[in-house]
Amino acid sequence: MREAGRDNQLHKDQDFQGVSEHLLPEVPTGERKIEHVRLCLNEDVNAQGITAGFESYRFRHAALPELDFADVQLNTMFLGQELRTPFLISSMTGGSGATGKINERLAAVAEARGWAFGVGSVRAAVEKEELAASFSMRKFAPTIPIIANLGAVQLNYGFGREACQRAVDIAGASMLVLHLNGLQEIFQPEGNTNFSGLLKKIEKLCGELSVPVGVKEVGWGIDGETAAKLYDAGVSFIDVAGAGGTSWVQVEKFRNEDKMKKAAAEAFVDWGISTAECITEVRQMNPRKAVIGSGGLASGVDAAKAIALGADLVGFGRSLLGAAVESEEALHHRLHQVEFELRTAMFGVGAPRPIELQGTKRLIRTIK
Repeated sequence: MREAGRDNQLHKDQDFQGVSEHLLPEVPTGERKIEHVRLCLNEDVNAQGITAGFESYRFRHAALPELDFADVQLNTMFLGQELRTPFLISSMTGGSGATGKINERLAAVAEARGWAFGVGSVRAAVEKEELAASFSMRKFAPTIPIIANLGAVQLNYGFGREACQRAVDIAGASMLVLHLNGLQEIFQPEGNTNFSGLLKKIEKLCGELSVPVGVKEVGWGIDGETAAKLYDAGVSFIDVAGAGGTSWVQVEKFRNEDKMKKAAAEAFVDWGISTAECITEVRQMNPRKAVIGSGGLASGVDAAKAIALGADLVGFGRSLLGAAVESEEALHHRLHQVEFELRTAMFGVGAPRPIELQGTKRLIRTIK
């Protein structure tokens, strides 16, 4: 099953090859943000030997759902705010003119369809004012939640409350997420690798910032015990960002000229905790906390499984990137399809709202 899942994902990756690149002009090597987008579109940077884990679950079909499909609605609540859908466009990019255009498109379509939206790491704009426009998305998305994003490790490299608040202000954000990306930083040529003592600094920041603070991984997952420590420190939500989608070690492998690290990257291609396992564990150990499920989701059926396992919101990232670069119409179509798939799955198990789906007993684990 794992090999079949990997083959399906590689097929999806190959679909990116023909995408229009008018938003991504040729640039010199070293333009990290555009390099990241190009690599995610055109190279095999997916985890291998591990999947997001959703193929291990199936829904028991409800032949008599006692529902009108027209009455199946996606409205949900997250941190006290009502959203039109339980979806998040996960943090991906920003930091250059070209990637700023991608963010504008993502923000505008997220606003139109009622998805929450996360920008990529705002660190570049905090350090260089001229890059702020590529993250300043509130004018394109006036009503939806926008999540600003910074690397948690930057709290060990001079960032404190002021810099974090600046990131929130630049993005016009409703909340801040700190990403944990230790393995990426090790393989990144410019990486910052001092992850010591971060929990206390995160706790301090949670008490100082004007908006809720969350923590996310970038593709290797957050386990239940780690999530509990973060919640106890004052974190408002966890985005598990589990394994099975993009591997940022593999992305950085293509950028790193160190032959030893290029070779070593292959040893980590199956690293991490699957997304389904992360959601299950974080929810079981933290039953009343806010959880976002992301990492390798490919469809609205995957989203339905993530919600049934305990996620409050579900995040899609690289699977939307090809459409985002192609056109606004293509991105609308992609998001519409995901919404339709989720509504259909909800109808198929007799759940009229995401809250009923979250409590369903019709999700069965078929592979142990």
